[in-house]
Amino acid sequence: MSKSTPPIESSLMDTSDPHPIFLLRWIKIAWLFSWLVIATVLVFPPITLVSLFSKTGNGMFHLARFWAWLILKISAVHVVVRGADKIDRARSYMIIANHQSHFDGPALAWGLGGLQFRWIAKKELLDIPLFGHCLNSSRNIFIDRTNRESALASIHEGMAMLPTGAGVMCFAEGTRSNTGRVGPFKKGGFAAALQREVPLLPITINGSRHVLPKSSLVFRRGIIELVIADPIETAGKSSDDLDDLIKVTRQVILSNHLSQQ
Repeated sequence: MSKSTPPIESSLMDTSDPHPIFLLRWIKIAWLFSWLVIATVLVFPPITLVSLFSKTGNGMFHLARFWAWLILKISAVHVVVRGADKIDRARSYMIIANHQSHFDGPALAWGLGGLQFRWIAKKELLDIPLFGHCLNSSRNIFIDRTNRESALASIHEGMAMLPTGAGVMCFAEGTRSNTGRVGPFKKGGFAAALQREVPLLPITINGSRHVLPKSSLVFRRGIIELVIADPIETAGKSSDDLDDLIKVTRQVILSNHLSQQ
């Protein structure tokens, strides 16, 4: 990272207020949960209505971005994006990002400025009332994480049905990091990108673990930084190049990851 941005780095790594009093903790939990419910209820009717007329999921995606903006706003979380000029909005990407927090999703949905993409998500999310229906109506891709072959087939099928210009978002670690460090990357998203010759777009997420760690229900206001790297082409490559693509992409994400520099 550039040495010219110490205020951002300092804010991202801020660990002030590490031990809020018991009552404050529960007030913050209740505040966030209440707004999650309110935001979901607000977008549920329009998403359901739009889904009756839209087969692409594009309209539902924009409504989902409003949901993301609202969650970030009420949590006092600001998203900073670096490298947005590296995105060619005429192309579709397999977006590869690290995963540290439940706030990663809203930060990406809002921070990428309307870039159309669909999530690769675990099928268990479909069981969440209202929220699961909204995700499904938005034409996201759901996988069974216990069955690698089935998961890969679901990704292929989902990508084949994407509208023109829409990409796919993949948290390559498969789950949120417990430690904040970037874990090993799974192959599913990379294999699908190779097969369809879709370029990879590496994005490093910094700061979200300090907003809401995996082990906590108490959020903190703060800054989430999205660092967008140069796209990595897959055209002309074969399955023999899969491991190298994963290695290169992970290294790019690590190079912009604050906790591992």
